[in-house]
Amino acid sequence: MSNPAEFDTEGIMAELSSQNADKKSGFVTIIGRPNVGKSTLLNRFVGQKIAITSNKPQTTRSRILGIYTDEANGQIVFIDTPGVHKAKNKLGDYMVKEAASALFDVDVILMLIEPEGKVGERDAAIIKRLEKCEAPVILCINKADTVAHEMLLPVIDVFSGCMDFAEIIPVSAKTGEGCDTLLSLIYRYLPYGPYYYEADALTDQPQRALVAELVREKALHALSDEVPHGIAVSVDSMKKRKGKKLYDINATIVCERDSHKGIIIGKGGEMLKKIGANARFEIERMLDARVNLKLWVKVKKNWRESDFYVKNFGYMEEE
Repeated sequence: MSNPAEFDTEGIMAELSSQNADKKSGFVTIIGRPNVGKSTLLNRFVGQKIAITSNKPQTTRSRILGIYTDEANGQIVFIDTPGVHKAKNKLGDYMVKEAASALFDVDVILMLIEPEGKVGERDAAIIKRLEKCEAPVILCINKADTVAHEMLLPVIDVFSGCMDFAEIIPVSAKTGEGCDTLLSLIYRYLPYGPYYYEADALTDQPQRALVAELVREKALHALSDEVPHGIAVSVDSMKKRKGKKLYDINATIVCERDSHKGIIIGKGGEMLKKIGANARFEIERMLDARVNLKLWVKVKKNWRESDFYVKNFGYMEEE
């Protein structure tokens, strides 16, 4: 057996770098106001759901890495960010900081907007931040499939007058329209270099985090508007049964009020069963295995105002 001390680490890294010497790689931040389709676009590129989606604001709470590797061109590491909004609590402060910090030390920035012929307050605030960034900014007019082609021209005209964007392109994260062209534009601005992740990697998120987010997504879809903002999900245990393609998962949905707990559980437990069934379906697809999912509901009053709970549920700044 060889001595570990004899391994030539520099030689190994040099060999890996030389394997992709003619490829490009880099980091690309996706930013935009809430509900503009950032997570949908990320999932479209990666080819798998790694970022949850819903029609409710502030669905994305943390930065999420999605990794796209094309053998012919190279690797793009996408960074999905929380929607830019006015923070109202500790969790909101964290989310705004997450979005802002993802604008620096990246190679390209994608700003997503909807096909509207005016620059709203939130879009204007984002553009103001982008003016301080060194990376080229590509303006993506998402949901282009929802309007006639001629309706895009006024959008391009008004936004091009706000900032010198490197590129402006209409896309549809939902249908995939324009996404291949967008990838080509991104590669145009990326530097040559070795991959940051293995070629088959899709995200840096651990499975437990993905499971928790899938449960939260199904809760967002099922619950009334006043409840979702105040929920978090923690995976208490996740074990694979020996010799079987079966996972036992226990997770807790945390809410801020006793009245919300009743809504989440529902009459006779029907709402919680619905959330669990829908989440289990998605988790089984992700794990390619059967899942025994048990959900619990607990009340932690005003947890979004607590540094302890915000960090405990995984919403914390990196040291």
